[in-house]
Amino acid sequence: MSHNAFANENILITGGLGFIGANLALRLVELGAHVTLVDSLIPEYGGNFFNIEPIKHRVTVNIADVRDEFSMDYLVRGRDYLFNLAGQTSHLDSMQNPYADLDINCRAQLSILEACRKNNAHVKIVYASTRQIYGKPDYLPVDEKHLLHPTDVNGINKMAGEWYHILYNNVHGIRAVSLRLTNTYGPRMRVKDARQTFLGIWIKRVIDDEPIEIWGDGLQLRDFNYVDDVVDALLLTAASDTANGQIYNLGSAEVINFCNLAEKLLRLNGAGEYKIIPFPPERQAIDIGDYYSDFTLIRQRLGWEPRVDLDEGLHRTLEFYRKHREYYW
Repeated sequence: MSHNAFANENILITGGLGFIGANLALRLVELGAHVTLVDSLIPEYGGNFFNIEPIKHRVTVNIADVRDEFSMDYLVRGRDYLFNLAGQTSHLDSMQNPYADLDINCRAQLSILEACRKNNAHVKIVYASTRQIYGKPDYLPVDEKHLLHPTDVNGINKMAGEWYHILYNNVHGIRAVSLRLTNTYGPRMRVKDARQTFLGIWIKRVIDDEPIEIWGDGLQLRDFNYVDDVVDALLLTAASDTANGQIYNLGSAEVINFCNLAEKLLRLNGAGEYKIIPFPPERQAIDIGDYYSDFTLIRQRLGWEPRVDLDEGLHRTLEFYRKHREYYW
C-alpha cells in the first residue's frame, strides 16, 4: 500500500504512546512524516515509552492530557493530519468511574474539535471509534446501519465522541472520518490486565505458563484485526477525501469462538491450558454476546480488507512479548 500522501506532512497522534498510536507512528516515520505524539501517560491507559523505542529519536513526544484545552489549542496548529486515538477503553472502568470516561471520551473530543475549528480548520482527522457502540447485536454480521444501543457508559461516550466528529465535518467543514474498531491485537498492546483487550491478559498468561480464564460458556463469537491492518485502514481513510464525513466498520471474515481461539493460541505457543469459569456479575451485566462485523462498506469504497490472518498475527504477537516481556509485564 503506497502512502506518498504522508511524506513531509505534519502529523499529530493523540494517545501516541499507546498500542495503536505507537504502531501507527512507526509506519508514518517510515513514510517520511514529521510525527508528534501526545499522551497523558496515565498508568491505567496503556501509554508506554518502550512502544516507540525504534523511533524514539525521530518523533516528538508531548506529555499532555487531551482534556487540557490550552495544550490542545497549541498542539493542533500547523498539523496536516490528526489521528485521534486517545481514549479510555475499559468498559468496566467506565461503569465504576463514569465521570472520568465522560471527560476523556466525550468532553475532551469536543475540546479537540473546537481547537481545530479555531486554530486549524484544514486538518484531516481520523477518529478511532469502537464496535462497542452497537451494544448487543440485533443481527450478524453487524453493518453500519445497525441501531446503536450501547451496553455501558464507555459505549455511550464513544458514540457521542464519534458524532461530534461527524457534526464538525458536516457543519464546520473540518474533514473527519470515524473507524469503528473491533478487537484489535498485536505487538505493543497492554497485557498486564484486561483493560484494553481480554486477548492481552491471555497472551501474558500463556507466556507465564498460567491457565487462560474464559468467562461464560466460551462459545461467544468474535472477529479480530491485527494492528498492522488497522494502521492500513487509518492511513487509507486519512488519505482519502471520499472518506470525509463517513463511518466505517473494520472487521474480519475470520470469526471464532473463545474456546477455539484459546486452543489456537495454546497450539501456537506449544503448551498451556484454559479453564472455563462463570462470568463475574459486573462483566455479565455489560457483555454483548456474539459479535462480528460486516466491513463491506470500507472494502468496496476504499479497498481495505485485513491481510494478516489470526494464526500469523498471534504468532507475531507471542514472539514480540517473549522478546520484550520486561517492558510490558
